[in-house]
Amino acid sequence: MKLSHLINSLPHYECQQKITKINVTGIHYDSRKIKPGNVFVAMRGHNTDGHNYISQAIKNGACAVVAETMQENDNVNFIQVTDSREALARLARAFYDDPASKLCLIGITGTNGKTTTAYLIENILKVKGYSAGVISTIEYRYHDRVFPNPLTTPESLDLQRILFEMQANGITHVVMEVSSHALALDRVLGCAYDVVVFTNLTQDHLDFHQTIDAYFQCKQRLFYPPYISQKKHVHAVINCDNDFGLSLKSSVQIPKISVGQSEDNDIYCQNPVISLSSISALIMTSKGTISLDSPLTGHHNLQNILCAAGVGIAVDIPLVDISTGISQTYSVPGRLERLTEFTDRYVFVDYAHTPDALENVIQCIRQSSTNRLITVFGCGGDRDRGKRPLMGKVAASFSDICIVTSDNPRSESPDAIIHDICEGIPDLKSCIVEPDRKKAIGIAISKSCPGDVVLIAGKGHETYQILKDRTIDFDDRVWARFYL
Repeated sequence: MKLSHLINSLPHYECQQKITKINVTGIHYDSRKIKPGNVFVAMRGHNTDGHNYISQAIKNGACAVVAETMQENDNVNFIQVTDSREALARLARAFYDDPASKLCLIGITGTNGKTTTAYLIENILKVKGYSAGVISTIEYRYHDRVFPNPLTTPESLDLQRILFEMQANGITHVVMEVSSHALALDRVLGCAYDVVVFTNLTQDHLDFHQTIDAYFQCKQRLFYPPYISQKKHVHAVINCDNDFGLSLKSSVQIPKISVGQSEDNDIYCQNPVISLSSISALIMTSKGTISLDSPLTGHHNLQNILCAAGVGIAVDIPLVDISTGISQTYSVPGRLERLTEFTDRYVFVDYAHTPDALENVIQCIRQSSTNRLITVFGCGGDRDRGKRPLMGKVAASFSDICIVTSDNPRSESPDAIIHDICEGIPDLKSCIVEPDRKKAIGIAISKSCPGDVVLIAGKGHETYQILKDRTIDFDDRVWARFYL
């Protein structure tokens, strides 16, 4: 692609040089990846500033530099923009020839439930016969190819490349999680969604958004231009079993499908029966009734199932295929994932890392079992500190044995994080503190008896632990199996 054509995708820019017909071979925001013929986009990040690496990018052969500050250099084209992140998204979309417009794009936002809902939708699409790809917290994948995904929603350049690869390989539908960070930082600018889904909203990421209202306002962006497709059958699927969902339903202008427990919704359920190993119910829709028999568990997963069914209705999938797709979603990595090879006790690993998510999971277990519940959990460092005592209160209040441990401490002291958690525990004598997560899991298993439930919460699918000076291999499932 010619540099002149690429730069014309920017609505506003300044360039002291005349843009020549240079052939652009790639775009990068990491100066170390620059090769001759590449464009370097200098972005300001949380920990570093790409503008500090412009000289390195030029040394590596950059043919042009897009930045928020102009520099004099006769050997490279300098393009000045007001917002490098927005510019990167627009350039990436142009470079990869707007792949989102060639796909049926389904975006899911909310605090909890995004990953499980994405898995459910993927299976519904596959049963119908569509070629579906998924971009999720756990990974991104299409056909039989699986790739690691370090961010819930990739940076705009990476996202456009992934969508381009999927479209080039015959994918027709893409299901993706859309985080609030992605919306705030323009990662999904250039993506117009055919179906947008809201799962719920509870306290999280206040270290970034500061207030819950600002967090919600950021999530709402997904339901308005420029993120809404101009195609005919666009829909919003909204879980109305929470006040934020009801508020969103009243304000959204595009066609919407409300889901929830009450008959006031377009899609709702009747006669739900939830055990530790299944969910059964009747799902009522405008097109008829779906007989639900899911191997998932928990009231929160019933909400995720209703959201997925709403997407199936939105894209006109037959009810029988929706039912089959849901029933074939046997488990989701790290989402109430049971270690089924040990049948005398129930051991679950779950990603719950917010007060609401942890309470949902615990209440799910409590409603389905009369045996003891042993909960192991911690809180991540360098994240919303306000939720730590709230999670401590939830875990201690509803568990028979509560074990407070370390999660991903990052740059913080594990002991300081645990101190914050314990501030919310009414009776510290009722809980066990063990900063070493491996030992904490061992304590939980050793104290369990046949029939008991052990919940290891916070890290879910993760196979690592982030410490102050390094990242180590760590998988809750591996250590639970070891002690079992």
